[in-house]
Amino acid sequence: MSPHARALAALGVEGPSRERLAIYLDQVAAWSARVNLTGARSAEERARILVEPVLHAASLAAGRLLDVGSGNGSPGLVLALLRPELGVTLLEPRLKRWAFLRDAARATARDRLEVLRARHDEYAGPAAETVTVRALALPLAELAPLVSPGGRLLVFGPPPRPEPPFLAAGDHGSFHVLHRPSA
Repeated sequence: MSPHARALAALGVEGPSRERLAIYLDQVAAWSARVNLTGARSAEERARILVEPVLHAASLAAGRLLDVGSGNGSPGLVLALLRPELGVTLLEPRLKRWAFLRDAARATARDRLEVLRARHDEYAGPAAETVTVRALALPLAELAPLVSPGGRLLVFGPPPRPEPPFLAAGDHGSFHVLHRPSA
């Protein structure tokens, strides 16, 4: 049994999600020797830092999900593995991190998961009902075209200052929810 599976079980993750998340965390551990994906060095740390905060957001993801600056896969890939019914697109412009995400997506065998090597301002796809970001210092106005009217932006990290077209919709400690009202 993967040490990550034990760490995930301690967080209450069960079933196919635990199996796929353990594979993902195994990939993070293997790739971190070559690519700086996380400072976490143990299975417990990786589960606590990359998965635990996202567990609380899983129920809020709806419709299509777009993760901007996916980097190490959290929160976007983690949400994809927790919520297999969602269509998910991961955006990552950096080559090594994009390669990691492609490899992790392949290893977890997750359907309806697209990994694009692109910046947020290069994304030509449709707006998503749920957009996620972690520790990106982007003005909210730059993210607005990515969020469909009536959709939400989940921000992992420091609380953003709401600005049009977003309204604050909730502070959940490790992440913050902003709502984009319908036109």
